[in-house]
Amino acid sequence: MRTPRLRAQPRGAVYQAPSPPPAPVGLGSMAVFRSGLLVLTTPLASLAPRLASILTSAARLVNHTLYVHLQPGMSLEGPAQPQSSPVQATFEVLDFITHLYAGADVHRHLDVRILLTNIRTKSTFLPPLPTSVQNLAHPPEVVLTDFQTLDGSQYNPVKQQLVRYATSCYSCCPRLASVLLYPDYGIGEVPVEPLDVPLPTTIRPASPVARSPKQPVRGYYRGAVGGTFDRLHNAHKVLLSVACILAQEQLVVGVADKDLLKSKLLPELLQPYTERVEHLSEFLVDIKPSLTFDVIPLLDPYGPAGSDPSLEFLVVSEETYRGGMAINRFRLENDLEELALYQIQLLKDLRHTENEEDKVSSSSFRQRMLGNLLRPPYERPELPTCLYVIGLTGISGSGKSSIAQRLKGLGAFVIDSDHLGHRAYAPGGPAYQPVVEAFGTDILHKDGVINRKVLGSRVFGNKKQLKILTDIMWPIIAKLAREEMDRAVAEGKRVCVIDAAVLLEAGWQNLVHEVWTAVIPETEAVRRIVERDGLSEAAAQSRLQSQMSGQQLVEQSHVVLSTLWEPHITQRQVEKAWALLQKRIPKTHQALD
Repeated sequence: MRTPRLRAQPRGAVYQAPSPPPAPVGLGSMAVFRSGLLVLTTPLASLAPRLASILTSAARLVNHTLYVHLQPGMSLEGPAQPQSSPVQATFEVLDFITHLYAGADVHRHLDVRILLTNIRTKSTFLPPLPTSVQNLAHPPEVVLTDFQTLDGSQYNPVKQQLVRYATSCYSCCPRLASVLLYPDYGIGEVPVEPLDVPLPTTIRPASPVARSPKQPVRGYYRGAVGGTFDRLHNAHKVLLSVACILAQEQLVVGVADKDLLKSKLLPELLQPYTERVEHLSEFLVDIKPSLTFDVIPLLDPYGPAGSDPSLEFLVVSEETYRGGMAINRFRLENDLEELALYQIQLLKDLRHTENEEDKVSSSSFRQRMLGNLLRPPYERPELPTCLYVIGLTGISGSGKSSIAQRLKGLGAFVIDSDHLGHRAYAPGGPAYQPVVEAFGTDILHKDGVINRKVLGSRVFGNKKQLKILTDIMWPIIAKLAREEMDRAVAEGKRVCVIDAAVLLEAGWQNLVHEVWTAVIPETEAVRRIVERDGLSEAAAQSRLQSQMSGQQLVEQSHVVLSTLWEPHITQRQVEKAWALLQKRIPKTHQALD
């Protein structure tokens, strides 16, 4: 077997071994294993309608990584140890892989990985099947199978054959447990004959010739696939699996970065490029280690697919098919051969909500993160033990003040830092005299009140003058905020929200247990500022450029919210965040006492 070769920028991750496996058990104890291997032996046509029940049974036993090995027609009851044999890659197999990943999407706690080493395309240049065991990133602690005995028992000789088969193919944990699954579709039911009802067509080659389920899939030396691959999900896995089956030597994987991310929904919540590549690389090496993977940043719509003469195919989704056609036009214009295009049908998300896409999508996953706790809260023993403090921030136009009012409606005590600033500037206020001494009396109205517009024009675009002002104002506002916290305690409030655009710039995170950030696309923020404040687009953009970006704020945030959608959706987000906050407040207070 060839040593897996992975060329990535950056290179693949170092993988941590799982915790020691539990002792072997039967179905009765319903032990939960972190990783498992599911060996499917039923012919595909009969297996497809039973797959949901099989996956549900497996999901009760495995809670993290479930590897799937296809060996249709294999028996575990014979005297001889069964051997792994090649499975012809047909369109039926590709459709089944899509069907399996689609079915697995209801078990979102499971990282399902269909292993492809024994799935072979119709090619003359294929290497022989490996004779050594294949290493896996998460060695299975249990091996499961859909193979059933006539009496519906956990028959030991069959389980022993199953263990021997699994360990002859893959690196597994010591004391590997084994379970014969008897899902809810019928205890001890013997697999029936194939139903001859083909699965829905999900893979479409760019060819006028109609494909049939039993039609062998052609293999190629080198090909490409691209995507954002944020929070690697089952739709990504279909795309990547088809590309891995088609490629026999090398697969170029473009991972969108920089300018290609700007149009994404909630880009602030995208995983960093290095993290996306780490997860992607682990998955690819797991499912087909015989390939060389060239994982590179994708910085323009064409990427290497538009210029690499050695590439032969490109795998695209329904959404990116037009992009694939554009790449082929670009190649022809540059005297390169067209790529064979393979179009993958989108996976439907049956549990999407009204503001989410109806397909399995990273965008929907990012939306579901809104309101969730993203990192542990700060411990603030210096703050009142009976008060939990949230710092609410966001770029101009993000809607943070409307979120503050929604939190107030749910019972929070809200401190408006702008109002504290007005109090500090007022004649007799703690900042009045220091500001006048620093900037002169020409910043005053005739009645002695500080003209904030004149003062603002002095400091805008002048870092030195701005620092003089903030060095005066920020400590004073922080002191006033602490006084307001004492008032919140006196009123019996448990949660206090500090609404502050400059929360992080001012260093006020030491006043809060959690930072909550409201995010919005910059184009929408500009539109809102123009509409609200009567500024020009250029002036609105200049204001935003003088602030920390949404991305910088999110990097230091515990909870992220967005007012991008209708008001009732914002309300739903805030209520979700509030409910989750109520659950963790007692624990935090217990730690502080």
